[in-house]
Amino acid sequence: MSPELAATLARSVHEAALALVGWTLLVDGVGGVVVETEAYSSDDPASHSFPGRTGRNATMFGPPGHMYVYRSYGVHWCANVVCEEAGTGAAVLLRALEPTHGVEAMRRRRGLEDVRLLCAGPGRLTQALGISLEHDGRSCDLPPFRLLPPRAPADVATDVRVGISKAEDRPWRYALRGSPYVSRPLRRG
Repeated sequence: MSPELAATLARSVHEAALALVGWTLLVDGVGGVVVETEAYSSDDPASHSFPGRTGRNATMFGPPGHMYVYRSYGVHWCANVVCEEAGTGAAVLLRALEPTHGVEAMRRRRGLEDVRLLCAGPGRLTQALGISLEHDGRSCDLPPFRLLPPRAPADVATDVRVGISKAEDRPWRYALRGSPYVSRPLRRG
């Protein structure tokens, strides 16, 4: 793992979620700039790691820099990047990307033309990038994944998380200020 990525992910889940905004995520060369993330930790009742380690969430308790992929509501996949130290159960949900690489492949996978909607939401993002359960536990810096650092720090705003029923008032959502590619408009900041 690159020293820059290792340093980004060795932080608290909140610092990592904030820092990952602006990085470029590619899966087999298809992807874009991360514009929205959410933080989930083991002391968070909305987190899969809250009840402790299980077969489903085991990747969250592994080393930083691995992908935790799970099926949400039996409908779509969600992709997270594990952070902090191994055993902490912390991961950053990738909520939205600005598509920059392989846009035509994303359009085919998603069956739509509007580039703003290709990766605007965790299920859309995984479908557009072809992420599924087979990617769970894989290192985010080895093929098929690449995580590339931003050229400049991102201007990030915070807001409450989206689509959860527990701890929904916590401002643990991080988004690139002014981006038209976020999953939902920001209510704060």
